[in-house]
Amino acid sequence: MNGFITGILFLMGVLAALPSRAQQPPPRPIAIYVNPAQGLRFGAFTMGASGGTVTVFSDGSRSSTGSVVLLQMGVSFAPAIFEVDANPGTLIQIVNGSSALLTGSNGGTLTMTIGASSTGSPFIATATPPARTLVRIGGTLTVGNILANPPGQYSGTFNVTFIQE
Repeated sequence: MNGFITGILFLMGVLAALPSRAQQPPPRPIAIYVNPAQGLRFGAFTMGASGGTVTVFSDGSRSSTGSVVLLQMGVSFAPAIFEVDANPGTLIQIVNGSSALLTGSNGGTLTMTIGASSTGSPFIATATPPARTLVRIGGTLTVGNILANPPGQYSGTFNVTFIQE
């Protein structure tokens, strides 16, 4: 029995002395940086008696519902674009904030709900720095009638949180 124990101890000693290899741990702390490169823009539209919605999708298209009519007056519409700087392979969760209230230059308010992202959530950062992973996020405006939402420019802010997992 002593020979068996001695043999096992010898084998453990040999294995402990051998160099071992593993994947290099990621840099600590793992950090991601997000640059809001472009704001969300809904373009020009007009509303009828009942109002409706205007949606800008993450792919850059837009649509409307109800009595809202989309106008092509040279006023651009586009999703918000965020540039995410992270190590390739980093898993990132996107958490949309609550609805935002946009205030009009001539009075009135619009409610904006943040839409889905182009990458989905969670997503894996793929760009190797200095390149950045681009995340496009759309949204939906809820539009009332012309009395509630007089013509003008509406603006506000919304929150999106990027969490490294």
